[in-house]
Amino acid sequence: MLAFLRRPRLPFATLALVCIGLISYGLYLQYGGHLEPCPLCILQRYAFSTVILVAIAATLHGPRRQRARLFYGGLLVIASVLGAGIAAWQSYIQRFPPDLAECGPSLSYMLESFPLSSSLPMIFRGAGDCTAIDWTFLGLSIANWSLAAFVLIALAAIVAMRQPAPRS
Repeated sequence: MLAFLRRPRLPFATLALVCIGLISYGLYLQYGGHLEPCPLCILQRYAFSTVILVAIAATLHGPRRQRARLFYGGLLVIASVLGAGIAAWQSYIQRFPPDLAECGPSLSYMLESFPLSSSLPMIFRGAGDCTAIDWTFLGLSIANWSLAAFVLIALAAIVAMRQPAPRS
């Protein structure tokens, strides 16, 4: 296990591939399973995409110095914590739906029609489609699995950035 982590590119490439797989499965559920993503689901995809971009940049760079590993790992932790927060909020409103759970406008409509400062509160208020649980696996919803994935990504990034720099 330590030999895997001491390779400067491998942990980051693995994170990128895992997140590409997660987004691919989400797209399969959307287009193959006809499950329309809610605004919070879209924001989680953005967080996964950010993890992918940072992980690919780290893979291409192959950070050998500890400072570079801390930089990339820190960015990955920030992206995954933001994604985990969104997934945790969606898991919460799925468990405890608001009294007035009504279908709201789509994310693209909100962002095109309102400034970001007005759109964000509407997104996090949770439209009715954000509270719906259309798919489960082992009793957990997509938001629950997304939360677990973001926590594991953050932990993996912390472990990867704490490893000593490889010897030349």
